[in-house]
Amino acid sequence: MMRAIEENAAELLMAMGAAGGGVQRDDGTVRWTIGGSPIDYHNAVVAADLPAAEVDRTIATSLELMQQYAVPGCWHVGPSMRPTDLGDRLVSAGFTHGGSEPGMAVKVADLRPPAVVPGLHVSRVDSEDDLAVWETTLGRGFGEGVKEARWVAETYRRLGFADPWRHYLGRLDGEPVATTTIYLGAGAAGVYFVMTVPEVRRRGIGAAITYAALREAEAVAEYGVLGSSPAGRSVYAGLGFREYCTIDLYEWAPTGTG
Repeated sequence: MMRAIEENAAELLMAMGAAGGGVQRDDGTVRWTIGGSPIDYHNAVVAADLPAAEVDRTIATSLELMQQYAVPGCWHVGPSMRPTDLGDRLVSAGFTHGGSEPGMAVKVADLRPPAVVPGLHVSRVDSEDDLAVWETTLGRGFGEGVKEARWVAETYRRLGFADPWRHYLGRLDGEPVATTTIYLGAGAAGVYFVMTVPEVRRRGIGAAITYAALREAEAVAEYGVLGSSPAGRSVYAGLGFREYCTIDLYEWAPTGTG
């Protein structure tokens, strides 16, 4: 489960970074995509298995790329990454510990149905028009708002609507109120961009759209995986997800960008 959690996220971030024009490195010791996004989370170092003698130099190289492209960036440090003092070395190099994501997984067949939300309809995004609505909805409450939603949607336009990409929109009484993306990779269905607009939160919509999207993926993926926000942990636990690991985020931003 830990491998699937880490690898699914790594594949998604590498694919989105490449579509955004990022510089890719994947040589068996480190894996990253940098320069393709204005969002720190997506200028990402996603894997590392580094000898002690190469760690600081590799961290410095990643930092140089972020500076060269004038973008914020992030090391996603999961349980498979080495050396074990990687976090301390990143902080010494100028990165800041930006928090942790619980890595969670569930067998799709064992998902627990959430409470029914009257008036909610979940549908797959399969056209430019649908994606435009998805973008506007995501921008109302996810991450960096409109800025992030615009970049994510533009990336998805380049990647297309076919597997491994599946995007979903939730409408409440006909009005768009929720989003999610399923990424099929590393033998699992990864859950991303789960967002409910602020006006209708705490009504079970996030759980409902996650459940519907994963159920549709059951034919091609045995397990669902995700990196949760701390606030979302209880929602996913209610669906049957279990926590298997922690992904620590170490962030850097150019001066003046936060």
